[in-house]
Amino acid sequence: MARVNVIMPQMGESIAEGTVSRWLRQVGDEVKRDEAILEISTDKVDAEIPSPASGVLVEIKVQEGETVEVQTVVAVLETEKATAGAVIPAAEPPASKAAEPAATPAPPPPSSVAPAPAPPTTPSGDGNGTAETADERLQRRSTPLVRRIAAEHAVDISRVEGSGHAGRVTKKDILAYIESGAHKAAPGVPAPRPGAPAPAAPPGAVEHPVVEAWPGDEVVPMSRIRRLTADHMVMSRRVSAHVTSFYEVDYTRIVGIRQRLKGEFAERGASPTYLAFITKVIADNLRKHRVVNASASGDTIVYRKAVNIGIAVALDWGLIVPVLRGADELSLLGIAKRMADLAERARTKRLSPDEVQQGTFTITNPGVFGSYSGAPIINQPQVAILGIGAIEKRPKVITLEDGQDVIAIRTMGLLSLSYDHRIVDGADADRFMADVKRDLEEYNEGAT
Repeated sequence: MARVNVIMPQMGESIAEGTVSRWLRQVGDEVKRDEAILEISTDKVDAEIPSPASGVLVEIKVQEGETVEVQTVVAVLETEKATAGAVIPAAEPPASKAAEPAATPAPPPPSSVAPAPAPPTTPSGDGNGTAETADERLQRRSTPLVRRIAAEHAVDISRVEGSGHAGRVTKKDILAYIESGAHKAAPGVPAPRPGAPAPAAPPGAVEHPVVEAWPGDEVVPMSRIRRLTADHMVMSRRVSAHVTSFYEVDYTRIVGIRQRLKGEFAERGASPTYLAFITKVIADNLRKHRVVNASASGDTIVYRKAVNIGIAVALDWGLIVPVLRGADELSLLGIAKRMADLAERARTKRLSPDEVQQGTFTITNPGVFGSYSGAPIINQPQVAILGIGAIEKRPKVITLEDGQDVIAIRTMGLLSLSYDHRIVDGADADRFMADVKRDLEEYNEGAT
């Protein structure tokens, strides 16, 4: 018999830790190779983790709700056949911290691409004489989530003592540091150690009020993805100056095009949905209205070259936004196929972290549930988000060629654009939406 470790996987280059959200198998259960045995949550995605071998689950080392670093052993299998690279001796002692490999450098997040003049450098710790910038050194010691929290609260990460692997600053470390009030200390005053008690949370922190549960109420802890969404939404409303514009669109022309394309698309495993048409038109117009495809970075504006459109997908356990990369380079068919694939893998927890990062614009479609319209919250660090209202037949006044006005039945729907008024003026947003409305109502079938 051999024992095989199940480890917390590296779910992306910038992912340093993961949370065990649910065990799908229990101690004593027989499992097959590649059978899902647990679910994990990271800063980016939820995912099911397959068994590295067939055997019996003999030990669970990390309980549900616990967060550990990547490469941490979370469980042990007992199997009759050895699995290359996963078999351990029955009495192997735990490795010391000194023997562990150095942490993999994490790339900077999309929101930190603003140019900086001649960053200071220091010798790297690898002994090869190469220089390492101060930013790179800090990024090596933290995850994108930690760096985002630090930026929100104006925290200098170099002052935070990291408890993670190789001194890496974890989410727990940064939150404890913020709660201690250390980042508010005056220059020259020694900062309290992380975890020191504080009378109150610092100004600007994301706080969620606690309410009293009444008899008969059910109290359920938020899932990791729900907690992250809650923090992100509150932060976005605080950071961006939200304004929302509404445009009514006549989709009657697209109705006819959809009917003609259904057979052709079906043969290729896709469907010409309204969302696909809208995404195609949005992608084409983001190239012409680059301020809507930008990000605010301090007192600078980052105009994105890439057109990467995030499509919000509602899941039973929360909301996730897979990203359609290079959307402006795709045909209508390509967009339809890619969106269907991303949505399906989001629902089955098979997205990779890279597929939910680096979006430049987001589309959310509450209309699929019957919502007439809405004012969605901007997905930071983007500056605009489009909401799609219900598309249905409604009475509409139209003008005939002879100038006579008549009431006709048309397929109508509302589009809403929430935008960040810090860098997007009302005129910019309205010009963008006017072009989107025109291109949808006069859709060129030859451009599909």
